[in-house]
Formats: sequence, C-alpha cells, structure tokens
Amino acid sequence: MSNTAPEPAKGRIRQMRQAYTITKRSDRNIGLILLLTFLVVGGVFATLGHFLFGTGTFGLIVTILFGLLTGLLGVLIVFGRRAEKAAYAQVEGQKGAAAGALQMLRRGWETKPAVAFNKNQDVIHRVVGRPGIILIGEGNPNAVRALLASEVKKHARIGGDDVPVTSIVVGTGEGEVRLTKLVKHIQKLPKKIKPAQMTAVLYKIKALDAMRPAAPMPRGPVPTSMKGSRKAMRG
Repeated sequence: MSNTAPEPAKGRIRQMRQAYTITKRSDRNIGLILLLTFLVVGGVFATLGHFLFGTGTFGLIVTILFGLLTGLLGVLIVFGRRAEKAAYAQVEGQKGAAAGALQMLRRGWETKPAVAFNKNQDVIHRVVGRPGIILIGEGNPNAVRALLASEVKKHARIGGDDVPVTSIVVGTGEGEVRLTKLVKHIQKLPKKIKPAQMTAVLYKIKALDAMRPAAPMPRGPVPTSMKGSRKAMRG
C-alpha cells in the first residue's frame, strides 16, 4: 500500500501555509502570538485536567492530551481571526475587494458581483437575502452613489413595496461601511422577507441581469487571498 498522504490533506496543509504567509506580511508577530496562545491555553487546561483526572499514569496521559488539544484549538481560533484581519488589511481600498469579502457570506444569501459598473470601474455588487435586496457600491464615493441610486430604482421596481432595497457604500468616510465590517453589517440587517419571497425576487432579477453586458471584474489578489485564508481556517 502507498504511504502517500491523501490529496485533500496536502491541500489543507498548503492552504495553511499560504494563509500563514499572507498573515505574516502584515502581522509580523503572528508566530510569537500563536506560540504564547498555545502555551497559555494549553497550560490552563492542562492544569484543570490535573485536578479533574488525577496524578496517576492514566490521568497524566489524559491531562497532556487535554492540554495539547485545547492549546491547538486556541491556536486555530486566534490564527483564523488574525489571518482574516490580515487579508482584509492587505486588500482594503483595492478595486474588487468588496466582491472578495462578500464571498464570506454563506447559506441563505445569493451574491452576484459587479451587476453594474462605469468606465472608471466603480462597481455595484448585489446580495439577496432575508433582509431583501442589498446593493453594495465600491469605488469613487460620489460616482458610486450616483450608480447606486440608479440601481436602487431598477431593483425597487422589481421588488415592489414588499421587498426593501438597501444600499451600502464601502469605504472609510462618513456614512460608509468599512470592508472589514461589511459582511457582519449585512448579516445584522433586519429580516424583512420570507424565503418564498426571496425565491420570487431572484427569479425576477434574472430578467434584469439578462439585459446587462458582462461586467469586467478587476483582476488582482483580492478574492484569492481572502477566500484562501478562510478555506484554510475551515480545513
């Protein structure tokens, strides 16, 4: 029998290395932080295990394993958060960054990047979920607001009075939502429509999208970096 490791396992290791490399660029102390996390978390739970499992041979083995596993878990949690933060930090302000961030939305959300754009590559992305239709603009704040206003009107005609249309501008200015907070901001929006309404809206939106030209998304490291970091965390 071959001793070669399964391909999925190799892929996870490769993703972890890539995520660590990306994080190291902007978080130079990540190695020390992870080591301290392992020692502190593992030490605390090993001490707890000492009192729970006793000092016999069996108790010692269980205590050591308990400390190792909880230490590793702590490392994974801390690494996941810092890797995601580092990925956001590297791409914030780049065109297409919001599209990469929206990939983090999971079940219950329908995301379509670059549903509208202009010659300067200011773009509007769309998310449909229980809060209704959400339009996210990124680019020059003034130009993207004008683009958003036009798209809000188009989508409002499709959704009607029962489906709210929310507009968001990604940026660091007043009234804008930072890239690092975009996904959480969307997830916290109040639920306004039922799943059946969401399905009906998506069906109607297909007609609108069919009349649009294909949008050229900006090329770059945005989706790869952010999505790769999150994949590594999921394992």
